[in-house]
Amino acid sequence: MGYRRNLFAVTSASFIGFMGFTLVMPFLPLYFHQLGVEDVGRVAMWSGLSLGVTPALTAVLAPLWGRLADRFGRKIMVERSLASFVVVMSAMAFVSRPWHVFALRMIQGLFAGYGALTLTMAADSAPPGRMGQAIGTVQTAQRLGPALGPVFGGSIAAIAGLRRAFMVAGAFYFLALVLVFLMYDERIARAHAEGGALASPGGESGTSARRAVTFRNVLAFENFLLMAVVIFGLQFVDRSFGPILPLYVGELGTTTARIPLVSGLLFSVAAGAGAIGHHYCARLLQRRTATQLIAAASAVAAAGALAYVAAHDVRWLFVATPLFGLAIGVGTTAAYTAAAAVIPANVRGVGFGLLTTASLVGLAVSPVVCGLLAATSIRAVFALDVVALGALAIAVHRLGGDGGRGNRTPADEPVPENL
Repeated sequence: MGYRRNLFAVTSASFIGFMGFTLVMPFLPLYFHQLGVEDVGRVAMWSGLSLGVTPALTAVLAPLWGRLADRFGRKIMVERSLASFVVVMSAMAFVSRPWHVFALRMIQGLFAGYGALTLTMAADSAPPGRMGQAIGTVQTAQRLGPALGPVFGGSIAAIAGLRRAFMVAGAFYFLALVLVFLMYDERIARAHAEGGALASPGGESGTSARRAVTFRNVLAFENFLLMAVVIFGLQFVDRSFGPILPLYVGELGTTTARIPLVSGLLFSVAAGAGAIGHHYCARLLQRRTATQLIAAASAVAAAGALAYVAAHDVRWLFVATPLFGLAIGVGTTAAYTAAAAVIPANVRGVGFGLLTTASLVGLAVSPVVCGLLAATSIRAVFALDVVALGALAIAVHRLGGDGGRGNRTPADEPVPENL
């Protein structure tokens, strides 16, 4: 019962938080217009800087926040992050200059990172055999929140204005904060961590418990670095569609008036299929190892991207997109689960922080690389995706080893707190 309550708390907080973020951020260029920026180039500059600074800082600081969470507790770190978002998002409703938005987004990046920590909290609370389900459930919420956020945000902005939409976003984060504060019980996670220690040989921490663990040590855990590369690769490929999909839809003969509708439908289909993949990955992990699932999912996603390369009209895209999104969802959850299974519970915050850094680097690099490549050929972007996914499938198949079921509770001994 305690596990379900904890999972509900972190899943709800993730969904509300991710949805709150996308209530307003897609409309940031319009907000800069309201702040008096008329030149399109300057709007694009301020929008790019403001949207990019938060994930860039989060990528750098996520391992540090994870390290502090391992030392002082995950819950307090998530509450800290959500509280900062309440303040920052509410403050954006009162800005009067473009640089005010940029400065607030920078502050947001300094205190962000709750997404990785909610995954850690779900994994910590999961009983034996349920880790994959816990991680997949939270990732499903993190996928669905951004899919629904712009719809509600656009409605709120149309009714009450963009400034008030920021206040609503702040209220969303406050609700997420209240849910974590009232419902998440960190004692359950500690009990599972202690149970893992008792399950280790001899029930003692042994040599490893006396050895200080650094970031380099975490990277050296079995297959951890490989899983970080997988997460980077899957995020890179997943985000490659954003800058070019509307252009490709037009290139395939869709009329200008229908391009936004068709593109929006494809983005929604991809998000929905990805959420289904996250959700059902746990069931697949009961039959196959995590590395087998990642290799298979990468191959299936490569087939979906190949269909994009060969497409002659948009009907091909509506066949390929659900296949692609489903495979990306399964592969991502399997990679996080495989990594979590080899990290001792009391340094899992550091581990998930490093995985988040890999994900955010993929998020940051993909639009730049794919945008430059699309200047030559849009199909070349999807061809690059096919090559990248094929390389991931081969690398995981050859280097991943058995990989376990990914749902097991790690029997690794706990490591010292003095990271």
